Amino acid sequence: MRRLFILGIVGMLSSSAFAADPAGIKIDKEKKAVIIDAKVAPRKLPQHDKVYPIEVVACWPDPKGKKAHETVVTIDANPSDVHKALVSLDLKPGKPARGENTEAVGPEVRVFLEIPDGGGTRKLSIHRFLIDPKTKQAFPREVKFRFTGSVMSKPDPTKPEMYGADVTGTLIAIYPVTDETVCQTSLTMKDEKFLKLDVDSTVMPKEGTAIKLIIEAVK
Repeated sequence: MRRLFILGIVGMLSSSAFAADPAGIKIDKEKKAVIIDAKVAPRKLPQHDKVYPIEVVACWPDPKGKKAHETVVTIDANPSDVHKALVSLDLKPGKPARGENTEAVGPEVRVFLEIPDGGGTRKLSIHRFLIDPKTKQAFPREVKFRFTGSVMSKPDPTKPEMYGADVTGTLIAIYPVTDETVCQTSLTMKDEKFLKLDVDSTVMPKEGTAIKLIIEAVK
């Protein structure tokens, strides 16, 4: 019943729900893509004594974003609005994973960053921006991203349930460390033990650079 309740809420938010694109988000129905305003995230926050491995691709900035110390980019858009935008492309959310022995379920999507390049821009797969700093192993191309949708959360017992990703601010998670997210990869927590990720500074623009995060449906 809980899952049906969640689907009932987000299922109503189809393409007809958009009179215009929400703030910070553009929907390109021809290319089946959702384009989100983003910034290159800082890799170290002042309140932490070290740099943490990357666990998410995109989330709200500090202090609202619960994973802001472990993200590639930050966004200001509401994760639920990105969910609605993906639904408007005729994608149906699956189910997020959390913890050991779980795996995300949902339609495959591709994730890109569009970064400044001279006088123009270039669009690269998110895989190009991540490496294991010790082994120099690139983020494996065979890792898939899925539109899972978020669980519902009730941070305040006196108020109704909320779309969980709008509580944490997490948009795309690499490992199933949270199910309050919109997209996850095909990786599990077993993979997290062996693949510690960081941003490839030879490809990524400097921190704070305005870029675009693009989520495309796999046609």
